[in-house]
Amino acid sequence: MNDDFIAFCGLDCRTCDARIATVRNDRALHEKTARLWSELNHADITPEMTVCEGCRRDGAKTPYCESLCPVRRCAREKRVETCGGCADMETCPKVGAIIGGNAAARRNLEGGRR
Repeated sequence: MNDDFIAFCGLDCRTCDARIATVRNDRALHEKTARLWSELNHADITPEMTVCEGCRRDGAKTPYCESLCPVRRCAREKRVETCGGCADMETCPKVGAIIGGNAAARRNLEGGRR
C-alpha cells in the first residue's frame, strides 16, 4: 500500500474533518470538529487539538492520534505500513473496533495485503 493518506487502521485521512480543516486553514471547521468530538468523546477538545495532517504523514497530529491511539502505537511498534500488513489483523481487538463497523476501512486494509 503506497497511499499514505490511509491511516494505520484503514480510515481515509482525506475524509477526516480535522485534516480538511488543517489543509484549508478553516477555523470554522476546526471549531465544528472540536464541538462534535467533544460530544462524542465526553471530553473537552479545543479547535487547536484538531490540527492534523494525516496519521501516517509527516506533520501535525491530533493529541489522540499522536500519543493515545492504540492502533497507531501498535502498528508503529510492529513496523507495519498499516494493520493490513499485520498477520494478526483479523483477530486484533484494537483495529477490530474500527474495521468491524467500517467496511471501507477494512477494504482499505485488505487492499494493502499482497
